[in-house]
Amino acid sequence: MAKIIRKPAPRKAAVTKKTAKTAAAKPKAPAKAVKTKAIKPWTPAEIHEAFSRFRKANPEPKGELEHLNPFTLLVAVVLSAQATDAGVNKATRALFEVADTPQKMLDLGEERLRDYIKTIGLYRTKAKNVIALSAKLLVEFGGEVPRTRAEIESLPGAGRKTANVVLNMAFGEHTMAVDTHVFRVGNRTGLAPGKTPLEVELGLEKVIPSEFMLHAHHWLILHGRYTCLARKPRCEVCLINDLCRWPEKTV
Repeated sequence: MAKIIRKPAPRKAAVTKKTAKTAAAKPKAPAKAVKTKAIKPWTPAEIHEAFSRFRKANPEPKGELEHLNPFTLLVAVVLSAQATDAGVNKATRALFEVADTPQKMLDLGEERLRDYIKTIGLYRTKAKNVIALSAKLLVEFGGEVPRTRAEIESLPGAGRKTANVVLNMAFGEHTMAVDTHVFRVGNRTGLAPGKTPLEVELGLEKVIPSEFMLHAHHWLILHGRYTCLARKPRCEVCLINDLCRWPEKTV
């Protein structure tokens, strides 16, 4: 009978305490937070210099929304929400020839108003708001555009930005209307950083000297629209490129 020879089972490697400690899963150390360099705030002298340059380049800036009086300005601003000034102007030139007062707008009616503004985004909702605000102006304000922010904001379709534009352009108030352009410029340059339009508005009002406030929002809007562009800012022709705090500027 053949003798069966059994091969010894391979011995397991001895596990020492040291090996066990090394093999144990070590918790990964948390990644070190990347320190971002805080943007140095503008000095009062720098802010004065920046707006002095804007004033020298364009002493009397004008809003690009065409209007005939405070009422048509109000209507134009309400229509401009999520639309371009050029697109609004194209529609309102004919509209304001026939309806330049709240009463004439009511007489025109919502359906006919829609025909004038149908090239503007959200024109159905906007037509309804314009008719409603016209009626409210007649009933509560004697057909006149009110001169306080709270009263203007109470009108259908009018928000804080609308109120600030009307107060500034129609009545010469030192208000700061923050649209997408002003919001971008305030944050990108470091002039008045903020997470919301209201934060930027209050920040700009706090730092801009009173002597510039009448035209300040126009200068900033135009700067954002034609120079400090969203995708490809034109830093090479920027009037304030030496003062700007944007870390990615190209000059």
